[in-house]
Amino acid sequence: MDLYSIGEMLIDFTPGGEPASYVRNPGGAPANAAIAVVRSGLSAGLCTSVGDDDFGRFLVKTLEDNGVRAINPRLCGEAVTTLAFVTLAPDGNRSFTFARKPGADMFLREEDVKEEDIRNSAIVHAGSFSLAAPTADGATIKALRLGHELGKLVSFDVNYRNVVWNDDQGACNAKVREILPYVDLLKVSDEEVGMVGGEDALPGLMEEFGIAVIVETLGGAGARAFFAGERWDVPSRKVTCVDATGAGDAFWGGFLSSLRLQGIDRADQLTRERVNRAVEYGNASGGLCVQKKGAIPALPTREEIEAFLARE
Repeated sequence: MDLYSIGEMLIDFTPGGEPASYVRNPGGAPANAAIAVVRSGLSAGLCTSVGDDDFGRFLVKTLEDNGVRAINPRLCGEAVTTLAFVTLAPDGNRSFTFARKPGADMFLREEDVKEEDIRNSAIVHAGSFSLAAPTADGATIKALRLGHELGKLVSFDVNYRNVVWNDDQGACNAKVREILPYVDLLKVSDEEVGMVGGEDALPGLMEEFGIAVIVETLGGAGARAFFAGERWDVPSRKVTCVDATGAGDAFWGGFLSSLRLQGIDRADQLTRERVNRAVEYGNASGGLCVQKKGAIPALPTREEIEAFLARE
């Protein structure tokens, strides 16, 4: 497969609806990125365990309906995870609340991460939410480490929410730094770049941990890339990546898809030109998601992205 993705689910509800009655679609950074890759014509496996209840089965079915194969379909049932609940208003705006749901742990367990799955993939992808879940911490680190040792492209999306880390940003920062030696491609937003020391620290971070590319998605202003210790502003499309709409996930799914479409499956194959092309592709993907008001149904297909770029 092209992408082996570890991550949480982000649940959308229709305006004014009760969770039990109006569940729409699962998402979250790694899940949305996986589905965005699928929409680009590549293949993805989402590492996920869910509670053995109607809610858990709904999540698996929705992912499978979007073309994401569950590498680990085993239902665990006994764990608890933090979910982000999103209300999507008629005007497209979203509001976020958080809740705990027993019996719906949507994270992989460490013993379920198989070397064979990693070996058969081209990219290993995860997000920092998965480092906060008890069952996912070891699994995430194991998958990223195996990906690194096997020479795969390893991607990580830094996404921080206070509720997950109980307002302990120091613990969150330390955990993120723990996995950086295994990461080739790092995505941060303008709000989350402080977790890794701020924008001025990015070139040094790349040198310290051997990170090939860092991309910072900027609200409404495109993306800024860091490659080989240098930074450059990538020209943005008319509408670009605004993380609150889910377009940051669409951006990264498009970015990873572009790398695969260019035939890249190792960090040493990256060049500034190839990274620039991937950022442009990601910008188009994020821009389309913004125009379509976010959420999983708004994640664009490869044909839509290419048509968008051709119009520009």
